[in-house]
Amino acid sequence: MAKITIEELFDTSNTIAQELFKGKTYPWEVLPLIGEFIVSLSEKLPKDEYNNPKEGVYIHKTAKVAESASITGPCIICKDAEVRHCAFIRGKAIIGEGAVLGNSCEVKNAILFNKVQVPHFNYVGDSVLGFKSHMGAGSITSNVKSDKTLVTVSVDGKKIETGLKKFGAMLGDNVEVGCNSVLNPGTVIGKGSNVYPLSMVRGFVPSNSIYKTGGVIVEKG
Repeated sequence: MAKITIEELFDTSNTIAQELFKGKTYPWEVLPLIGEFIVSLSEKLPKDEYNNPKEGVYIHKTAKVAESASITGPCIICKDAEVRHCAFIRGKAIIGEGAVLGNSCEVKNAILFNKVQVPHFNYVGDSVLGFKSHMGAGSITSNVKSDKTLVTVSVDGKKIETGLKKFGAMLGDNVEVGCNSVLNPGTVIGKGSNVYPLSMVRGFVPSNSIYKTGGVIVEKG
């Protein structure tokens, strides 16, 4: 399914985790590898550019991190990123250059590309958010199915097996998610697409589309 490949969704030059995506076809293939990759990458970070305030946590000296933020490693917070009041990083997370993790937001086992904004009351788990993607206030990823079965991705009436129990969402570059939307397990949204506020999204949304109320998908004009 070419539509949902790493190449179609992301410009991987916009993340410090570019190497992790090499040799893989679908972006969710990186999810079980994020923690181990961060540990390996942290050994190569310039010591004169990154602080290491506690085990497994690496914060670029230009990043702004609120004292009230809770950060568990392994985690890398990149150049010019902002982690705001009471943000909660539960580990296995990369916060990209210039990215924003806002008030009371929670992130775990996720890669946020450069310039991603997750600014207000968001939950991002077992997910990859592409360059300049934005989640509106209160929008969340749901990363486990209610029946606890393995997550599949639905594309054009076909289901692709992922082999993963935990899989939130893959947001392509420049995706906009409206306020208070829920991205159900296995959601994949193509580059440049918009999701209306209060949406419940499942499956694949093509690039340059608008996901409207009731699950109607239209191409951008």
